[in-house]
Amino acid sequence: MKQRNRDCGQDNPTLGWQDDIRRKKNKKVRAALSFLVITVLMALLFFAAINIGSLQVGVTGLLKGLFVEYDPNVAAIWDLRFPRIIISMLAGAGIAVSGVLFQAVLKNPLADPGIIGISSGAGFAAVLVTAFAPQWYFFTPLAAFLGGVIAFLLVYCLSWKGGLSPLRIILTGVAADALFTGLASAFNSMSGKDMSGVAAIVEANITQKTWEDVSTLFPYIAAGLFLAALFLGECNLLSLEDKTARSLGINVNTTRICISLIAVLLASISTAIAGAISFLGLIVPHIGRILVGSDHRALMPFSALAGAFTFLLADTIGRTAAAPHEVSAAVVMSVAGGPFFIVLLRRSKKYAS
Repeated sequence: MKQRNRDCGQDNPTLGWQDDIRRKKNKKVRAALSFLVITVLMALLFFAAINIGSLQVGVTGLLKGLFVEYDPNVAAIWDLRFPRIIISMLAGAGIAVSGVLFQAVLKNPLADPGIIGISSGAGFAAVLVTAFAPQWYFFTPLAAFLGGVIAFLLVYCLSWKGGLSPLRIILTGVAADALFTGLASAFNSMSGKDMSGVAAIVEANITQKTWEDVSTLFPYIAAGLFLAALFLGECNLLSLEDKTARSLGINVNTTRICISLIAVLLASISTAIAGAISFLGLIVPHIGRILVGSDHRALMPFSALAGAFTFLLADTIGRTAAAPHEVSAAVVMSVAGGPFFIVLLRRSKKYAS
């Protein structure tokens, strides 16, 4: 009976056209629901993160303490927890969108700024500035961006062999990540781990972040997300063959370079403030493609929201799972992302051989 209906659908173009419309409508509904769900979850997690700890205030008490009258508990939460929460959200959004951009540029579903060495390169540059020129702290994000660009060029050049192989990019990136991570850890060890700034970058510790760190991170992430939004259409076109993209008037090489620099900016600045976080830029885009599809006009904003939620969730789990001790959000993401990466690697036909 199903076969008969299928054959009828093939013989009747109207039925096939109606099925296409129905599928597109279902995709739009699913995407809209996904945006609604992640927004609600983000709001719930935000208020939960505010109240998790020794100090707890209700929503009413929080709003009253922020806008009506002074409350010492709310003031303490404002100074201690709010910067950490906002940095988690900003860095999570930046890293997730960076992963989307790298996957579009490299046509590699396994690309992630942490896996291919961008985050560790940026982190190492930030460590150098923090350790040897702390008076230049304001320029740490720019140094991290430069380190991320150098790491990206290094991986790109070493992976080139008559073309770019996704597998070579991953392997070279893992090697570069190990190199820069080792160098940063060496500086941390040689300093006796008494340089809080160096240790915070190496260990991805955002415990002592302040509003000054928020004011440093916010303009860069906002600018990076704005620039990424300007290339939504180009990201879709890069999924096509290069010849097809060129025939549509796209300068493929220039576009790849511009998008790569934006991706490096987002990953590097996030790393300079929050430390190197692996797998976030891998997990979130894959979940986004399942829920909202591969169109970057929906995928990118959803990944920004989901990245903010995921990083904040990892940080919240890290500071509550072993209370009163804390586990870095980077460790939580590694524990969750490692198995996810293995599953993707095994399921990908491209790497099956």
